[in-house]
Amino acid sequence: MTTDFVLYICRETLVTGVFILGPILGAALIVGLVIGIFQTVTQIQEMTLVFVPKIALVGTVIFILLPWFLDMLMGFTLEIFQQISMMAH
Repeated sequence: MTTDFVLYICRETLVTGVFILGPILGAALIVGLVIGIFQTVTQIQEMTLVFVPKIALVGTVIFILLPWFLDMLMGFTLEIFQQISMMAH
């Protein structure tokens, strides 16, 4: 196992994580910003007003994008297994 291989695995892990978590965190950020602006304009300072829509939207994004997430994770896992089998030779 060389340093280049370890760096390759780390980079691919981070890129896969960003691709999977990016849409989830982006949706949570957008809904939080919209509700924060709404709370500022209406001067309603209720904590559950932020929590419930954010949880609902994050759950919806995960549900909609789950096939794509699983496809990315399967591709990443297969790539890791192929790299491991190539190291044995």
